[in-house]
Amino acid sequence: MEMTKQERLGKLLDAYSYHYDIQWDVTVEGGSFPASATYYLRDENYLISRRHVLNAVENYDYTYFYLADALDEETLQKQIELSMRAGMSRIKPHREHMSSFVTLVILADTITPEAKKLLQKTRFRKNFRLALHGWMEYHIAAMEISTHSFLSNPAGKEAKKTLEANFSSKAQ
Repeated sequence: MEMTKQERLGKLLDAYSYHYDIQWDVTVEGGSFPASATYYLRDENYLISRRHVLNAVENYDYTYFYLADALDEETLQKQIELSMRAGMSRIKPHREHMSSFVTLVILADTITPEAKKLLQKTRFRKNFRLALHGWMEYHIAAMEISTHSFLSNPAGKEAKKTLEANFSSKAQ
């Protein structure tokens, strides 16, 4: 029996929940997402004790999930802009900020060829203060349920691997 998109989203969020904090029904300025996941990692190096921090780095990943029956180019462009705006508003560059990723993960029954082309060519990367305050990169990955195919932009290969690990015919 075929899984619904909601069941697929639940399974995907279970996989993300090992390292991410999950939120359901996320409302952002200009729209909403059925779920989001946030990852935070801080690594510190000490000199003798924890009071003497030599250096520290922080990494973030803000992942937004979107479900669609039929994904066209216009809808995809709106979701890219919405997720980018939502993720960028959460990034607070500072001296210890190393990197932030804003990720959009899409589960769609069908994806038009124009939307596939847009998805694969979407790229965005930004340095903060000449990368002294870190950088950010935009990732996007999608699963077309009807054909069981997986897509991503060049930066979104890890998100695509997570989709494949959970929904490829070998995984089921």
